[in-house]
Amino acid sequence: MTQQVIKFYQTGTFTVGNRLLDESQRSVQANMQRTNSLNSGHRACQGCGEALGARYAIDAAMRATGNRLIAVNATGCLEVFSTPYPESSWQIPWIHSLFGNAAAVASGIAAALRVRGQDDVRVIAQGGDGGTTDIGFGCLSGMFERNDDVLYVCYDNEAYMNTGVQRSSATPPTARTATTMAVGEEPGNPFGTGKNVPLIAMAHHVPYVATATVANLRDLEYKVTKAMAIRGARYIHVHVPCPLGWGSDPALTIRIARLAVESGLFPLFEAEHGEVTARTSIRRPVPVVEYLKLQKRFAHLFAAGAEARLARIQAIADRNIAHFGLLAAEAAP
Repeated sequence: MTQQVIKFYQTGTFTVGNRLLDESQRSVQANMQRTNSLNSGHRACQGCGEALGARYAIDAAMRATGNRLIAVNATGCLEVFSTPYPESSWQIPWIHSLFGNAAAVASGIAAALRVRGQDDVRVIAQGGDGGTTDIGFGCLSGMFERNDDVLYVCYDNEAYMNTGVQRSSATPPTARTATTMAVGEEPGNPFGTGKNVPLIAMAHHVPYVATATVANLRDLEYKVTKAMAIRGARYIHVHVPCPLGWGSDPALTIRIARLAVESGLFPLFEAEHGEVTARTSIRRPVPVVEYLKLQKRFAHLFAAGAEARLARIQAIADRNIAHFGLLAAEAAP
């Protein structure tokens, strides 16, 4: 499966519909036949990146499977804002699991479908970074190790947003949270903590691992579609800014997500059986300060004396660019 790259020459636009393209080239969200699997009426905050990510991912998966899909949802923001009892915004078979066992529940559903001979029904598990990188990490690793036929999608907003913006193992260095306050000599989340779940998934040698962002709709839909064409354990890690927890303008969610990619702090890549097979190159890397300055959780980095900490974050981005080979040919020296 190959992705056709579409070049757009309009600048300063965040258009995602692409309705001027031929129908075969349009995104799922530009098609009037999209399922709207996560429907209107939910309680997500204004500018919520997770709501966008879930809608894009599940609609793409529904099209890829002919609407034969079951979703398992860990406890977290996505579950809370989409299903305030007794209401639900989900238009698909949807199951709420505990905070830490979404991968195990999804594995059980996949096994039951296999026993019943229903190979045409596919399973997705989804959760935030807290339910994925922390509380549900053991069940997720087990799903990878057994190579269960499940696509797990993590919507990473880099903290426990639903319970009060506490630090998770996906919280970036120096970020202010309720448990890593911007006080003392080393304010915010300490350097040298956390884990990179996409790389850990690759270490399990599962059939498919990818990173994606709400800032690149076509890339996200392509990766979900490709994942649904593969059997076995698959993992997609989607970057989803949170205006509430990040202290950002809700109108800037897509811009902030794009800057995370263009700075090198969130590399976009695909891997199969433990080896990187594709990556999204960066034509003109932007300084990390362009990304950080739009978020109040990093405001302390712009006080006098914080230059060394900014330099360490820039070094992380530079290391990502070098490690994944993200520089486009025209940007290389």
